[in-house]
Amino acid sequence: MQRRDLLGLTLAALAGPALAQRGYDVTPWPARQPAPALRALDLQGKTWTLPELRGRAVLLNFWATWCPPCRAEMPSLQQLAEIYGPEQLLVLALNVGEGPRRITQYLQSSGLNLTVLLDPQSEAAKAWGASVLPTTILIDAEGRPRQRVRGEVDWSGREAAALIEPLLRGKPQRASGLSTQRSKAQASTMLASQ
Repeated sequence: MQRRDLLGLTLAALAGPALAQRGYDVTPWPARQPAPALRALDLQGKTWTLPELRGRAVLLNFWATWCPPCRAEMPSLQQLAEIYGPEQLLVLALNVGEGPRRITQYLQSSGLNLTVLLDPQSEAAKAWGASVLPTTILIDAEGRPRQRVRGEVDWSGREAAALIEPLLRGKPQRASGLSTQRSKAQASTMLASQ
């Protein structure tokens, strides 16, 4: 998908009535639709696949550096990743259609250190139905996509916590020794105080 096409879809979606109130739209993942394959390299050359991520919830965010709503939500994605930690919630930022140099420059200038995966030909975006940027797919610990979120989200707010918490139910204890229940309560408190 061309940058111009994605920008048009992003702007059209943001202008829609469902998004006018809160800036994003949440839809359940279709019940009978399996998760598409995910095989992507990160900026260090490591290959990431969905089966290797089983056992922890995953937030898969499709974005681009030229997309203003994407850039606006990135700091809250960073905060979300830090609050939950990768043992509970793995936040993956899947860049659509850009090269490593441009992405690295953006990350350095913004001070972000999210795990960024590359989708230079927009193949993963197409497979996952990310026709609007940003699009976020929420995946449970069993590797099942649960929801698709289209548009900019403040991932540090209460509404985001309501999206994330169901993914974490039944998770094992964190390495720090905190129980999942206590850890979730702390994360909810921190998110709610934002």
